[in-house]
Amino acid sequence: MKDILGPPQRKRILLADDHAGMLEEVEGLLHADYDIVGNARNGAELVEAAQRLEPDLIISDVSMPIMSGFEAAARLRASGIRAKLIFLTVQSTPAYLKKARSVGANGYVLKAFAADHLPTAVRSVLSGTTFLCPELPQTSWR
Repeated sequence: MKDILGPPQRKRILLADDHAGMLEEVEGLLHADYDIVGNARNGAELVEAAQRLEPDLIISDVSMPIMSGFEAAARLRASGIRAKLIFLTVQSTPAYLKKARSVGANGYVLKAFAADHLPTAVRSVLSGTTFLCPELPQTSWR
């Protein structure tokens, strides 16, 4: 019997980081299983690209020029963009985790552990659960 629905559609991911090397590393980790639809180098580019590309998931740094990842996320949520969101950052304080949750983050991964945890974080978030890097205090994510 022929499958009339065709193969499952690959999830679309938008990346945002002001460091080209980090964008390349993340793309290398994920490109085999997901469509990387764009890269943004600052928060303003992230907002524009998310509105134009309509990704399923955004993976963003927190600290970026022009507009932070937090501010970009808040603007996207206010404009109706409902893409899932993972912050990939070096920031590990409870204040940053709390702010991430307040702007609608579904996941939070430390850059030092991207290779270890980002693929799992992406699968978890796209399946509807949240993900917090295990190296962070789990109580900070509530």
